[in-house]
Amino acid sequence: MKAAVFYRPNEPLAIDDVDLADPKPQEVTVRVAAAGVCHSDLHMIDGLIPCPSPCVLGHEGAGVVEKVGEGVTYTQPGDHVILSFIPSCGQCPYCIAGRPNLCTAGNRAATRGTLLDGTTRLSKDGKPVYHLTCTACFAPYAVLPESSLVKIRQDMPLDRAALIGCGVMTGVGAVINTAKVQPGSSVAVIGCGGVGLNVVQGAALTGAAQIIAIDINDYKLELAQQFGATHALNSANEDALSAVRNLSPGGVDYAFEVIGRPETMRQAFDLIRRGGLAVVVGLAPAGAEVSLPAGVFLQEKTITGSSYGGTRPRIDMPKLVDLYLLGRLKLDELISRVYPLEGINDAFEAMRRGEVARSIVSFA
Repeated sequence: MKAAVFYRPNEPLAIDDVDLADPKPQEVTVRVAAAGVCHSDLHMIDGLIPCPSPCVLGHEGAGVVEKVGEGVTYTQPGDHVILSFIPSCGQCPYCIAGRPNLCTAGNRAATRGTLLDGTTRLSKDGKPVYHLTCTACFAPYAVLPESSLVKIRQDMPLDRAALIGCGVMTGVGAVINTAKVQPGSSVAVIGCGGVGLNVVQGAALTGAAQIIAIDINDYKLELAQQFGATHALNSANEDALSAVRNLSPGGVDYAFEVIGRPETMRQAFDLIRRGGLAVVVGLAPAGAEVSLPAGVFLQEKTITGSSYGGTRPRIDMPKLVDLYLLGRLKLDELISRVYPLEGINDAFEAMRRGEVARSIVSFA
């Protein structure tokens, strides 16, 4: 089958032929319907995050179960599913504590580019090809661990469902699960790309009274207002710290960093009031560090990270599906462009230029 394969950083993805083996026990073959084009993949293409090579990228997807391996009980052929890019083993302390997004085995497999047993089902000329985060959904078919699947209702459009697999869950979950934003509170969101827009709409869903969107791209700031931002600040034209404090004296209750840069992580910390909470959602380059003023901790400010929106995939993702079908979650508005697999590099270039909220690769 054809797939978008990463060979070396700072080179376009190759649309190449790869072989896909049948699923082993506790694994499933999924016919991919659509895959979102996420900035995390671009970090790997640009060499900012290590990636095994060769590797089929794509981690935000949805599709239909095609085949199941021995011992699979959760799903069966014909089921519609969202792909979760961190499988859960169900046995480590994090899984037992109800925090499967931090699963030891799942994160290890996602990082090394294999499935849970340490091997791959992808190959080329008899040599292994790696799976990005156990999903590898820039291809028409994928083999995944059973625990990487979330069953959803059949009336949910799969191209919309794909977005829940990463960007929507990460953004909305950071607000609801990690920060637990309270109704009537004030929120600042630094970075209004695909994930940042979902932080904005997550804050709107919780009933935040003031949602301040911060970006250097006017198009993204316009989108942020469509998703629920009450104020939009272009930080290329005005000082964000001063502007936020003018709007929310003393600082905001919550600030979210959704870019992945040390300087904006520090900015999020500076934007919060005494006793406020800063949440880092953005994926930073490997080796990056953040410096914070030690004395300010006496103001009881808190900074924390949010991995995958603190999701419990099989609990949270179906709820987001329901919210969309009730008209309360914006997904249609996220999709700026749809590409065939052969247009994947064009999709990443559009992302670099800041022209899209989210692009979709469609296999329909």
